[in-house]
Amino acid sequence: MTDLTAHVVILAAGQGTRMKSRVPKVLHPVAGRTMIGHVLRTAASVNPATITLIVGHQADTVRDRLREVPGLQFALQKPQRGTAHALQQAEPALTDRTGTLVLLSGDVPLLTPATLARLLDAHHAAGAAATVVTANVERPYGYGRIVRTGGRIARIVEEKDASPAERRIHEINSGIYAFDLAPLFDALRTIASKNAQGEYYLTDLIGIYRRRKLPVETYTVENAAEIRGVNSRSELAEVSAIVRQTKNEELMAAGVTIVDPATTYIDPDVQVGADTVIHPGVVLEGQTRIGAACEIHAYTRLVDAEIGDRVTVNNYCLIVGARVADGASVGPFAHLRPETEVGQGAKVGNFVELKKTTLGPGSKANHLSYLGDATIGANVNVGAGTITCNYDGQKKHQTVIEDGAFIGSDTQLIAPVKVGKGAYVGAGSSITQDVPAGALGIGRGRQSNVEGWVEKKKGGGA
Repeated sequence: MTDLTAHVVILAAGQGTRMKSRVPKVLHPVAGRTMIGHVLRTAASVNPATITLIVGHQADTVRDRLREVPGLQFALQKPQRGTAHALQQAEPALTDRTGTLVLLSGDVPLLTPATLARLLDAHHAAGAAATVVTANVERPYGYGRIVRTGGRIARIVEEKDASPAERRIHEINSGIYAFDLAPLFDALRTIASKNAQGEYYLTDLIGIYRRRKLPVETYTVENAAEIRGVNSRSELAEVSAIVRQTKNEELMAAGVTIVDPATTYIDPDVQVGADTVIHPGVVLEGQTRIGAACEIHAYTRLVDAEIGDRVTVNNYCLIVGARVADGASVGPFAHLRPETEVGQGAKVGNFVELKKTTLGPGSKANHLSYLGDATIGANVNVGAGTITCNYDGQKKHQTVIEDGAFIGSDTQLIAPVKVGKGAYVGAGSSITQDVPAGALGIGRGRQSNVEGWVEKKKGGGA
């Protein structure tokens, strides 16, 4: 009976010199998720018994970044002496294991879970010792070529070692494989480094298996973009564009209107409800969730935001780590910072900033206000220019405004302070003490008018 247990090994030891970066190549973001993050998501989709990441260049940085990934184990390749040598470093982690080893590349982020599942199905159905993922491409430059005899794979030849005739082959090696664990590591130890690079090529394993009469099969992907690697900043941008395009197409197929997909950047984990309209220049990042029938206007950025149903976000807003309830309206030019909650039907207007603030249902802050560390009840009117003075130079303090209160324009609320239910605060006030429920609070100097002052001043200067 075939052992269906899967083990995943991911090669991520290379330096990525063409990236010209101090950041390890596999940690560069692809449409909001690290390159290796995409690969790990795909690897997890087949429920492997183990996942081993082969690290090398800046190994400590990669380990630290991925330390929280459940069940992930690391193996060090030092020095880096080729792909076969890299895979050998996983042997201690797989001692006494059985089943199928799936080998992935940390710089190939577009491979889909569906393709990985089909690879395993094909590998098991054929009873193969090795199955190579291949693709047919128009321009195969830089890739290893699949050399066939009688229609079956005979060997893989690397670009630098290929003859002119072999370089004209359009079927390429993806660097993705499925291996029966039983014969794998013994065969790896027989690979020599007699090639242009002086490295131990994993591709030589195919010829070894053929000589040993072990069955080798291929699985050809329909979409060659899936096995596309990233080796430069240009390729990083191109692959990121593919991820974003795929996400946009998924959302539009599910009933979301994206007015201009070319200028709309949506991360893979973002969720958007049906009948929501997304205008040009919108960026949706992280774990953002947007409900149904919303309208997200142009040049707005949402990061890890939670937006209810029928919400309008007007132009040029930034919402980070905040929640906006059903039927609310935000912007234009509003900034909602983390731990902010905007209640049902509430309105946050132009040039209003909220930080760690709850704005209750039906409440309004329509113009030019900063509300920080505040709890604001239902149906409160916050006048233009209102500021909660929440920081005393050492600590942050809370402002509480209860239901139905009215805060006049150009008010400073000097925290800690409380405005009671239904209370009014006169415009231009600096409130330093609590205002009781139903009271009027006024904190401003008395106005004085000096009759004839202007005429005297003008006359004095003549």
